[in-house]
Amino acid sequence: MASKGSGRGLEIAREKMRQAGVDEVAIDTFAHYYRLLEHGETGMIPEDTIEPIDMEALADVEVPDETAAEAIRRTAVIKLNGGLGTSMGMDRAKSLLCVRRGLSFLDIIARQVLHLRKEYDAPLPLMFMNSFRTSADTMAALERYEDLPVEGLPLEFLQNKEPKLLAADLMPAAYPKDPDLEWCPPGHGDIYTALRGTGLLTRLIDAGYRYVFVSNSDNLGAVPDARVAGWFAQSGAPFAIEAVRRTPSDRKGGHFARRKADGRIVLRETAQTPDADKEALADLSRHRYCSTNNLWFDLQAMVEALDARGGILGLPLIKNVKHLDPADPSTPEVIQVETAMGAAIEVFEGARTIEVGRDRFVPVKTTDDLLVLRSDVYDIGKDFVLDRAAHDVPYVTLDGDFYKLVGDFDKRFPEGAPSLREADSFTVEGDWTFGPGVKVVGDVTLSATAAKRVEGGTVLDEQERHG
Repeated sequence: MASKGSGRGLEIAREKMRQAGVDEVAIDTFAHYYRLLEHGETGMIPEDTIEPIDMEALADVEVPDETAAEAIRRTAVIKLNGGLGTSMGMDRAKSLLCVRRGLSFLDIIARQVLHLRKEYDAPLPLMFMNSFRTSADTMAALERYEDLPVEGLPLEFLQNKEPKLLAADLMPAAYPKDPDLEWCPPGHGDIYTALRGTGLLTRLIDAGYRYVFVSNSDNLGAVPDARVAGWFAQSGAPFAIEAVRRTPSDRKGGHFARRKADGRIVLRETAQTPDADKEALADLSRHRYCSTNNLWFDLQAMVEALDARGGILGLPLIKNVKHLDPADPSTPEVIQVETAMGAAIEVFEGARTIEVGRDRFVPVKTTDDLLVLRSDVYDIGKDFVLDRAAHDVPYVTLDGDFYKLVGDFDKRFPEGAPSLREADSFTVEGDWTFGPGVKVVGDVTLSATAAKRVEGGTVLDEQERHG
C-alpha cells in the first residue's frame, strides 16, 4: 500500500538538509529511501523467503603468519562511535565510559591499536565515525595519544544526519523547543555514504591500503586481529562479517540467513521480521548465527559497487518508528529512516561470513553488560586485549528500576564490581548496594523490597537471598 507522502515532503527535507550543510551524496541517499517509504516499502524479510545458513569457523582455518602480517599492514580501522548511551542515561559519547583501571573504551581501543602497530610494524590507521553529538568529547579524549593520527588521514569523520519524518504524512518534523530533536542519524549503514562523501575511500586507496576493518566502539573484543585480516585477504572476498553462535541472550536480535531468490547472504534485523515470524527469529537451533558487527571490506570492491550504483549502495530499508522526543510519548510519531552496515553483505557477490569466538563479541548495550566488563570475568593484558578468565560469561540481570542508568548503577557499586569469575548467573531484584570484595559463585538471585547492602567480603553462592 502506498504511503501518504508527497513529493513536497521530500523537497522540504532536501532543502532542510542542504541548509544544514549535509553532503549531497547523503541527500541523494536519503531521497532514495524516502521514495521507498512513499511506495509503502517496509523492509520486512518474511521467514518463507529465507533459509538457515552454515559457515566455516576461524578456529579451523589455516592462516600463515606472513599472510596475516601482510594483510594487517594493508588494513585501516574504523570504529563506529556515534552512540550517546542514552538508554543508560548518558548524554555524551558512550565510549567515554570508564571500563577498568580508569580506562575508557576509547583508551583501550587506542592502546590496542598502538600495540598492534609495534607488533606488526604496521601503520594501521584508526578513524572514528562520530556523530554531531560525539565528535567534540571524543576528539578531546584522544588528544593524549599524540602518536595515534596517521599522516594524511583524519582521526575522525562525521556520520550524516537526516530529518525525522512525521509518520502521518512523511513531512519533516518541526520541534522549535529543541531543534536538535528534529534530526536523527541514518543508522550505521551511513558509513559507506559518509566515506564516499568525505573522499576517504579514495584517500585510503591512494595511500596504499586495501582492506578496512569496521566495528563498534562499545565492543572491546573487536580487535583488528591479524589472523582474521589474513583469512579475509586469502578468501579474496569483497566483503565479510564475523559471526558468533547465538545464545539465549541473542534471541531477540538479528541473524544471518540465505535468501532463496538469489542465494545471497542477508542479515535480518528484528525490525525487519514480521510479527508472525518472531518465533522463527527466536529459534536458536534454526538460525544459529548472529552478527558481531565486526566487518571487513575490500576498498576497491566498495568503490566499484558505489560507482556502479551512483553512490547509493541500496541497503535494505529499516523503518524505525519512534516519538519525536523519545522521552515524551505525547509528541507525534516519527519515522527514522535507517540502514544497517552489515546489510551490505547482500550487495556483494561472493561475500563471506566466518564464525569467531565469543571473545570477539563483548558489546556493552546495558549496565548488565557493563558489570561483566568491570568485573574479573576478563583480564586486560599488556596488549590491551580482553582475555576471558572465567570458564564462561555469566548471565547478569540487574533490576532496571535501580541499575539501568549509569549514575544509579555506579552509586550501588561504589567499590567496584563484585567478582563474577565463578558465577553462572547473577540476578538482582530490588535496591542492593555492594561493599568491596564481594564474590558471586554459581547461580545467585538477590531479592529485596527495601534498600539492602551486601557487606564487603561476602561470598554469595548458589542461593536466593531475600531482604
